[in-house]
Amino acid sequence: MTHSLSIAIDGPAASGKGTLARRLADYYHLPHLDTGLTYRAVGRALLIHGLPLDNVSAAETAARQVDLRNLDREALSAHEVGEAASKVAVFPTVRKILVDKQRAFATQPGGAVLDGRDIGTVVCPEADVKLYVTASAEVRAGRRLRDIEGRGGHADLAEILADIVRRDERDMGRADSPLRPAADAHLLDTSEMSIEAAFQAARTIVDEVLAKRNEA
Repeated sequence: MTHSLSIAIDGPAASGKGTLARRLADYYHLPHLDTGLTYRAVGRALLIHGLPLDNVSAAETAARQVDLRNLDREALSAHEVGEAASKVAVFPTVRKILVDKQRAFATQPGGAVLDGRDIGTVVCPEADVKLYVTASAEVRAGRRLRDIEGRGGHADLAEILADIVRRDERDMGRADSPLRPAADAHLLDTSEMSIEAAFQAARTIVDEVLAKRNEA
């Protein structure tokens, strides 16, 4: 690929944006960053050291120490880490530290794919392609349950649904960088889509943008 290509993917928890981002990154041969892992890394650091999740100074220190090349998805996927992440993510100073790291990743030569909650609106407002991936809370809860059971775990669907609703309210209601679609984002509702169908729909959007750019 001769030109740089930046793809920003936003959406609520369990919408499928992460899987879609990894598929697109692989297809277009681009580096990928799940920005949610950076907040999870901060939350996990506080949990490991037994520090309160409302300790802004400790969260800032942990954010500065986050290494984008060393994010352990397996260790960071724990439920309690996700809960901690959504709590430290409300601190503006923590967000600024991590956003600076994310922007550096996004602007590397050749481009990148980033997914999260504020990529198209805050981290990469100039991205070539912006996608907002969503699905109903019920569908997302079902996906989360199947994922947990697929790894040999057990969970209650009603509790997962309640957790997702709480996460949505927290992400969409925070004062700093709330979760919302960018004005020029392509909306992709995956409620009735398979992973493959969602990938093909997203790929069509990206290819159309690339075709228009090549015509210019």
